[in-house]
Amino acid sequence: MENNFNSIRSDIKRKIFKPLYLLMGDEDYFIDGIVKLLENEILTEEEKAFNLNIFYGLESKAADVVAAAKRYPMMANHNVVLIKEAQHLSGKDELIPYFENPTQSTILAVIYKQKKVDKRKNFYKACKKHGEIFESKKLYDNQTPSWIVNEVKNMGLIIEPREAQLLSDYLGNNLSNIANELDKISINLKKGETISSAVIENNVGISKEYNAFELTDALSKKDIVKSNRIATFFAMNEKNHPIQLTIGTVYRFFTNLLHFHYLKDKSSRNVASNLGISTYFVKDLEWASKNYRIKDCVKIIRILKSYDLMSKGVNNPSVRGGELTKEMVFKILHCS
Repeated sequence: MENNFNSIRSDIKRKIFKPLYLLMGDEDYFIDGIVKLLENEILTEEEKAFNLNIFYGLESKAADVVAAAKRYPMMANHNVVLIKEAQHLSGKDELIPYFENPTQSTILAVIYKQKKVDKRKNFYKACKKHGEIFESKKLYDNQTPSWIVNEVKNMGLIIEPREAQLLSDYLGNNLSNIANELDKISINLKKGETISSAVIENNVGISKEYNAFELTDALSKKDIVKSNRIATFFAMNEKNHPIQLTIGTVYRFFTNLLHFHYLKDKSSRNVASNLGISTYFVKDLEWASKNYRIKDCVKIIRILKSYDLMSKGVNNPSVRGGELTKEMVFKILHCS
């Protein structure tokens, strides 16, 4: 999916256009990126006045869209027509005859955010036959760090896998939020510079010493002092370090560790491929496997699931999340 996005982005920047685009799916970031390019890379500011038409599904009629799409450009090479919130457009099937014989000088984009077109319908089939379809899917949590690395590279900057994982753990997989934070960080950096943990702390507010990633690292090494120090800090700063975020990061590590134990081929490349992680993190699993056996991992995963339920009020009428974090860390360290 991301390769498809990069391909479309590259073509648009090279002035290679399709007469029809269907953009749909759950991840707004990629759709917004393509729409922004269609709005800004095809027409000059002067050409937009006569040749850029933006429709909104709830407020528009299919017949008006077709009329705009059939118009020839004025003092420009292209006519751009965007249908935003297209899932709400009534009479969408009226567009099908146009899809089957589009005006070559028009670039029409049908935009379905947080929605998909039924692939069994003629509407979808006509788009597929005569245009470009892009389905924007949410990235899995384990795909987000590598996306951050590539995005930073496209910005002309450098970020190591550890710092990318740190951002991913803290910001989740909302790519728009991550992109906004990266933009803020990049303002103070020159091309070729590195986004270090110190830079992240200064610009995003994630402590380079007290974060879920560092806690997981301390737990993996059974560093009791460091683990308890971070857990206590989390308990004192519960708003910025919710237990759910901590559980998610720790859970991912120990499920990966459990899978690591069962792999026969423990070479870095094979482990990274099977677990969907950077080879950078394989050494952490190798180290942790000496401290936690298979049965320990299973027990820890049960502990994490139990505390996830308690954090949501199940069998826990009053204990706050910070105190639960400290209890959970204690049990993990003393699971064997």
